[in-house]
Amino acid sequence: MPKEKKEEKAYKPSIEELKKELERENNRHEYNKIFRRTMFVLVFVIAVAILISTFFITVLKVTGDSMSPSLESGQIIVAQNTKKFKTGDLIAFYYNNKVLIKRVIGNPGDWINIDSNGNVTVNGVELEENYISEKSLEPYDITFPYQVPESRYFVLGDHRSVSIDSRSSTVGCVSEEQLIGKAIFRMFPLNVFGKL
Repeated sequence: MPKEKKEEKAYKPSIEELKKELERENNRHEYNKIFRRTMFVLVFVIAVAILISTFFITVLKVTGDSMSPSLESGQIIVAQNTKKFKTGDLIAFYYNNKVLIKRVIGNPGDWINIDSNGNVTVNGVELEENYISEKSLEPYDITFPYQVPESRYFVLGDHRSVSIDSRSSTVGCVSEEQLIGKAIFRMFPLNVFGKL
């Protein structure tokens, strides 16, 4: 008995099915294109952020009370990476593997004097310090008047009675190698968000 061959009917998709498949393929292609572009933008933004944070700004968290009332513990600030300061600028610097923030009082070569009432004079001119809540000579162990050495900055905390700063030979004047930059902006908490 001969074997009968059964003819198999080939499946032919309809026009509607072909259109849907083509649309799915186009959508997948478009999705891949958008995904690649998005990844490129993300990598670019991350690279730019790393460059900016490395060369231009540093984000820091304030710890301690030596800068109150100007800065409070826990606040987040941005420091611009620079090595040029004027009297009154807030600067961040390294000291014993810590980051300290203090106010520049004297530049290289300036003569600093602090009297027994805590009044500060720079080159014979008394500073008007509306950013401090109380004046204090203590704690100190250097002799006034004091001349700031070359390539160094004389710094004080705003909460003078508790701040360990350039009045103490322990910290001394800040050298250029210790500098991080000038504190320019407060980011957190949001109720004090803004320029310093």
